[in-house]
Amino acid sequence: MYIYNTLSRKKELFVPIHSPNVGMYVCGPTVYGDAHLGHARPAITFDILFRYLLHLGYKVRYVRNITDVGHLENDADSGEDKIAKKARLDELEPMEVAQKYTNSYHKAMEALNVLPPSIEPHASGHIIEQMEVAKKILLKKLAYKGSDNSIYFDVLKYNEKFKSKNIQYGILSGRDVTDIVTNTRELDGQQFKNNSFDFALLKKADKSHIMKWPFYPFYNMFPGWHLECTAMSTKYLGKQFDIHGGGLDLMFPHHECEIAQGVAANGVIPARYWMYNNMITINGQKMGKSLGNFINLEQFFDGNHALLSKAYNPMTVRFFILRVKYNSTLDFSNEGLQIAENKLGYLLDAYDRINKIKPSNVSSSFGRDLKDLNQDCENAMNDDLNTPLVITYLDDAASTINSCFYGQSNITEDDLALVKSVFDLFLFELLGISDDFKKGSGKSLEPYSKAIDLLLNMRLDAKKNKDWATSDKIRNELTALGFEIKDTKDGFEWKI
Repeated sequence: MYIYNTLSRKKELFVPIHSPNVGMYVCGPTVYGDAHLGHARPAITFDILFRYLLHLGYKVRYVRNITDVGHLENDADSGEDKIAKKARLDELEPMEVAQKYTNSYHKAMEALNVLPPSIEPHASGHIIEQMEVAKKILLKKLAYKGSDNSIYFDVLKYNEKFKSKNIQYGILSGRDVTDIVTNTRELDGQQFKNNSFDFALLKKADKSHIMKWPFYPFYNMFPGWHLECTAMSTKYLGKQFDIHGGGLDLMFPHHECEIAQGVAANGVIPARYWMYNNMITINGQKMGKSLGNFINLEQFFDGNHALLSKAYNPMTVRFFILRVKYNSTLDFSNEGLQIAENKLGYLLDAYDRINKIKPSNVSSSFGRDLKDLNQDCENAMNDDLNTPLVITYLDDAASTINSCFYGQSNITEDDLALVKSVFDLFLFELLGISDDFKKGSGKSLEPYSKAIDLLLNMRLDAKKNKDWATSDKIRNELTALGFEIKDTKDGFEWKI
């Protein structure tokens, strides 16, 4: 399996440090608002990676954190803590805010069929570990007390110490200190540091700050945003682990700071492979809470947003994300969702027809050899999780199934079983389209399918008896309820 490693800027063969064990850390949400499409993309991206690594036989420890303290309003270590600010505005306890939106996030992830991680640590539950990392860095004289009595990481001293190892601040993003100084706007809170590019390990908490902890021999403090991931990833995965993932917007400064902290504290870059899903945009602009242009996942599911023409099933949203490669930009549009809905429906309809086809003794000649279908899909996944290519191969197979269903081609029982197994593995297990979505093109119909079949069989009997009134009534009533009915030479088929 090859994955694109941002640290080396090339695709690399994935070789775990301690095979067959794999350690993977992914930055989760800061829980001060409802989950939106921008949260769904990294969750789904690394859910796919998690599923595929398990499929390949690895034992995966997947750690995805919850940030419930320390994430300030901007990257200059100034402004309010986002959780504390939301708590103040809503007149709630900070942990009340964190719990509310953690619950909301979990509900959305479950709807999207995202598997839970192996461990989901909270920043607030790992304050001691964060302070221990800060102490290590202070003892190595790579951090200092600023004029505001906060603890800052000394980037220049770090660069000097690790120059011989060719590990500099900016190694991940490709930036250098000069570039950071000359191309970064002036932000509040810089006057407390030795240099503007130094970043906070621990911030001194004033009397009004709600979440704070004693840091001997200094003051009551709260952690900077970057410290939590260094502490939690290394606690559960070791000083160096296999994969660190997240959204592209986290590369700088968050992950750049993580690397510096990890090297300063433990002498090694925390992860060997750094993977990023690209952004979701609306009209070319990044989608995000801070920009106010996001759509909550709940709004997708109930259609309650001006940019949406209707409600969309969570599996349609998941499929919409997977139709574009994870490290390419994905531009949102209602039209794009409709295309994804139709394409997923096409695949599901074909899957439903597999069991309705009468096999032949010999298969027709198809454009793609069905015997290569499984390997083609596996090759696509091995090529840096190329889910769009997997979908293309499944689309080709669906076309073959439809051709056989309508009597235009023949297919053997073995080939039918092969196609079904490929759909079961790649569409449902690895791409994660939920099992209860297998019939029709947009709803979970398992509880109702027998009732629909019963009605349509009654309609067939009415047609045989030339009871056209009953036959038309059943068809018209089902159509009015949103079902699409098709008569076939062997009976009928239906979908939402």
